[in-house]
Amino acid sequence: MEFSERYGPLAIVTGASSGIGVGFAEELAARGLDLLLVARRQSRLETLAERLRADHGVAVDVLVADLSLPQAIDNLAQRVAGRNPGLLVSNAGFGLKGAHEANDPVVMAEMVQLNCQAPLQLTHRLIPSLRQRGHGGIVITSSVEGLIGVPYSAAYAASKAFTNSLAEGLWGELSPAGIDVLALCPGSTDTEAHEKQGIDRSTLSGMMHPRDVARDALDHLADGPVRVCGEQNRAMFDGLLALPRREALLAMADNIRKALL
Repeated sequence: MEFSERYGPLAIVTGASSGIGVGFAEELAARGLDLLLVARRQSRLETLAERLRADHGVAVDVLVADLSLPQAIDNLAQRVAGRNPGLLVSNAGFGLKGAHEANDPVVMAEMVQLNCQAPLQLTHRLIPSLRQRGHGGIVITSSVEGLIGVPYSAAYAASKAFTNSLAEGLWGELSPAGIDVLALCPGSTDTEAHEKQGIDRSTLSGMMHPRDVARDALDHLADGPVRVCGEQNRAMFDGLLALPRREALLAMADNIRKALL
């Protein structure tokens, strides 16, 4: 099948107001899919929707929702009922950096709800319609940090290990039914997330553009269950994971601690 036939007519993108979420929205619109864009920031969503309608002639709806709230999951499921969505991009999420004991416990709970519960519940709601179609896809934005425990990012890395495991399990369940599942593991990406975690983007090198990350995921959606994005990231983590675990963790602790100073 062509991409638009396999994953259209409608794609859902959460976390669509910035970063990789915008990249997914742009790339999917360019491939001819109608969109439902979901995020908290209404003005950003509406500006993006207007641009994509004008540039690509696709239908774009927006849903203002905070997916860290359980009711928002139900609202999203109700919004797409009967609309034949063929692709879910569960991209909403955020991270925390710093010593684990210094993190706000309320914010950590919100992060787990958004990073773990949201994709868990959204996939649960949408899989029945995907099975009925007999084709479609699910992308869950994870992180290279989900491949190993990460010092000074312990809670975030653990949440992304959850999403990797979820995607692998769903891939095993759904691939025989014609449904592609992919955990996307980007490395350093040029988004505002760095500043939110206390890291100066200007000190980082080798960052990927968000749309390039999204394009890589969509080009390799059928190659799940896990995709590490970018040759440099794949080489780096192949080397890191080949080290004795204790050595790798201590090296990462030293590097991240320096980045946070």
